Amino acid sequence: MRAPISEYKAVEEAAMKFVKSVAEGNSRYARELFTEDAVLFGYLDGELEHGSIEQFYHNVDTVGAGADFKARVDVVSLEETVAVVRVLEEKWGGRIDFTDYLLLMKIHGEWKCVAKAYNQNSDTIKK
Repeated sequence: MRAPISEYKAVEEAAMKFVKSVAEGNSRYARELFTEDAVLFGYLDGELEHGSIEQFYHNVDTVGAGADFKARVDVVSLEETVAVVRVLEEKWGGRIDFTDYLLLMKIHGEWKCVAKAYNQNSDTIKK
């Protein structure tokens, strides 16, 4: 059975905390979204990042999004207690385009992110 549109909106609103943190260069909002034990996987400028979500917070807090930063949130899949969200980012830090996948779980009635995996578009990799 398909989830009601209101639930899609709740997932989108949760994911917007991620976007707001990146856009403002402040991990505060993302810290509300991610669980303490959330994990991160992806390649940043060709180097594998993996492990604690703290690395993402560090990146957000040390690299401003830039004036040209843009983002889009798509709810790819939604079941009763799990959702997959794709976030498209352009011009993070003024130069990097990302595709992020966020895995959210509904925990105690609240959508929380337990994992983030991302791809940096190859034409934005700093060699």
